[in-house]
Amino acid sequence: MILNGCGHLDGSEIHEAVMTLLAIDRNECSYTVFAPDAPQYHVMNHLTRQPMEGSRNMMVEAARIARGDVHELSTYNPADFDALMLPGGFGVAKNLFTYAFDGPNAKVMDAVRKAIVDTHAAGKPIGALCISPVLVAKVLGDVTVTVGTDAATSQDVEAMGAATVNTQITEVISDKKNMIFSTPCYMLPASISDIAESAENLVETMLEYM
Repeated sequence: MILNGCGHLDGSEIHEAVMTLLAIDRNECSYTVFAPDAPQYHVMNHLTRQPMEGSRNMMVEAARIARGDVHELSTYNPADFDALMLPGGFGVAKNLFTYAFDGPNAKVMDAVRKAIVDTHAAGKPIGALCISPVLVAKVLGDVTVTVGTDAATSQDVEAMGAATVNTQITEVISDKKNMIFSTPCYMLPASISDIAESAENLVETMLEYM
């Protein structure tokens, strides 16, 4: 799992990350958490939803979710794992690539690009939640993902050379050819129970193809 901080406005979406880790564990699998050892784009006050002064490190903040057991992203090797998982959060679109600012012309962090490309080349499943399918689309191009029913984001994904499928909450879109599996999560109005069900459905669907 790749995280990029702790908090949906400037890092990883905590509900999506934790519920996915829980789903992995409940399906009798193990997980390893990775994050870039680099500063977040900015720091947000999650109470006022306004930017704050100062900076925070993505790996240090991701350690809050991983209970300290987090590894630097450049050490990720797909040969050691059966799948790659990408929770959402605005931090994906600010830290892992610049979609929040540059739209379809976004630039992707090198270590993130390498992790996705190498996992795909190895024929292993990639799971993406919320806004992360846009990241996968940017890196791989000709894949099929979902961003719920968000028309503007779907247009951007298509401008990246990928296809989108409209979905409702908890649904999973399976691009079996490319081994890409995605679910909308908080791209749609959702409760934490919906996120838990989405994560469970995503993990179980991916396990069918491992």
